[in-house]
Amino acid sequence: MVSLILSLAWGYDPDPPDLARVDEPLIDAPRGACEPRPVPGESWVPHPGAQGVQGSDELAALEAFLFPADLDWGDKERRGTRTDGVVIIYRGQLLYERYDHGYTADTKHLAWSATKSFTNALAGVAVRDGLLDVDDSVCAHLDGLPEASCEVTVGDLLAFGSGFDWLETYEGYSPTASSVLAMLYGEGHRDMARFAAGHPRRDAPGATYMYSSGDTNVLSAVVGQLLGPAYGDRFPWAALLDPIGLDATWERDGAGTYVGSSYLYATPRDLARFGLLLLHEGCWGEERVLPEGWVAWSTEVTPGIRTKALGRSDGDVQGRQFWLNRPVPEAGQAERPWPHAPEDLFAAKGHWKQSVNVYPSHDLVVVRTGDDRDGQFDYDVFLPLALELAESAP
Repeated sequence: MVSLILSLAWGYDPDPPDLARVDEPLIDAPRGACEPRPVPGESWVPHPGAQGVQGSDELAALEAFLFPADLDWGDKERRGTRTDGVVIIYRGQLLYERYDHGYTADTKHLAWSATKSFTNALAGVAVRDGLLDVDDSVCAHLDGLPEASCEVTVGDLLAFGSGFDWLETYEGYSPTASSVLAMLYGEGHRDMARFAAGHPRRDAPGATYMYSSGDTNVLSAVVGQLLGPAYGDRFPWAALLDPIGLDATWERDGAGTYVGSSYLYATPRDLARFGLLLLHEGCWGEERVLPEGWVAWSTEVTPGIRTKALGRSDGDVQGRQFWLNRPVPEAGQAERPWPHAPEDLFAAKGHWKQSVNVYPSHDLVVVRTGDDRDGQFDYDVFLPLALELAESAP
């Protein structure tokens, strides 16, 4: 307890947790110093080039893609690109924003699976505070799980490598066969983590990759067992959201666990705050919110994709609860998922094309919320257009 208090108060960590897993790099300075960089107060400061991009060819191209003039908002099939909001933060300042379909700058939007990246960040806070080691068994923090589930580690959950016999399918597939629909809306909704961790194992933990909202909700339950006692019942706010000024709504399941896979609501401006935290490698001003090295470690290609990826769509490249723009030759993917966007770009992405996109090499954060259901939205068009607008700013 004394070391925990010292860690929280002064950044002293007598026994930094080892985040190494297999051949992954060691993160051994969870509370390293931050290089002070400007962050927004209650609102974003306008970028000095914001007026200069108005009327530009770059803005016209971006808006034509995001807000097509011929879109039929009354179409019951919801066809076409349907952007609810977009925010572009360039060099820490607000360059551009626009809203549609009744949304405003003050409207919270469901982030869907972009929520997973917030759960990663909460796990990072627990590591920073010395409460969690990613090599911990899930059974070190959750009781009453099947014995086979105890071989799964926190690191396996972060990397979608639990090996649970899970099926993540949505529209266009049988709803009765979908593990995620059963968890969110069926028998599992009362206790999503135990529902997911109660699944039989299909593979040895860490041996394969399969995208799984179940893995993330088990991770959320583990994090709650640690951060709840340290920060209180509203620990996501006290530990992560309040320090960066992010106002959000986060739903819980019947057991009181925050639904870390899917159910965070926030405005695009506030989602951009999260993006800026990631862009600054876990620092907010002079405060270290995430462990030193955590963002870099989280945005490496997850080991299971390199070895054996199950149910993976062409071009899908995952880190630890983030989407990446990296080639994976070992998986037969020689090209980046978005060839016209920078390779170091990474994103928190959600159903129907919600995204928080971070361009580290360009000091850029781009947030987009929407309701795209017909597959027309193309990130490899959107991401370069947003970058071109930023680079055109006077």
